[in-house]
Amino acid sequence: MKITLKNKYTLKIDDFKFKCCIGKNGLKKNKIEGDKCTPKGTFKLGKLYYRKDRVKKPLTSLKLKNIKKNMGWCNDAKNKLYNKEIKINKNIKHEKLFRKDYKYDYLLVIEYNTKKTKPNKGSAIFIHLTKNFKPTVGCIALLRKDFLIMAKLINKKSTIKIY
Repeated sequence: MKITLKNKYTLKIDDFKFKCCIGKNGLKKNKIEGDKCTPKGTFKLGKLYYRKDRVKKPLTSLKLKNIKKNMGWCNDAKNKLYNKEIKINKNIKHEKLFRKDYKYDYLLVIEYNTKKTKPNKGSAIFIHLTKNFKPTVGCIALLRKDFLIMAKLINKKSTIKIY
């Protein structure tokens, strides 16, 4: 099953088309940490994270992980854990996964720069939730109902093509 981001407003899976939003500065082949761009390319998908305290466990064949208060995603390019899930530590720059807002109630990791990680190439690239389709800082965002449909349709062999 392939997901395609055909243009910056449409995520396509088979016959399903979902309205989405992407990074504020558009798509970019050579992404850099902090450039607010969504990376171009074809990528595998990782774990689906969810907030068990707020939402139901999604129906999916993907690996699931419950988001806990101490979970973060390292965005410190100088750290050996760069672009990996971490236990929050005030000495490591990170993105909080357990957020006050709803955006990470469900999130799916896009395996961009996760294997053989290159510093400053970008981190924490996810498919997450939106309510208003405002641009992201590099992720792809969907409405909750569309995210849950996507989660049912895809599997661990699915890829996403962003072009």
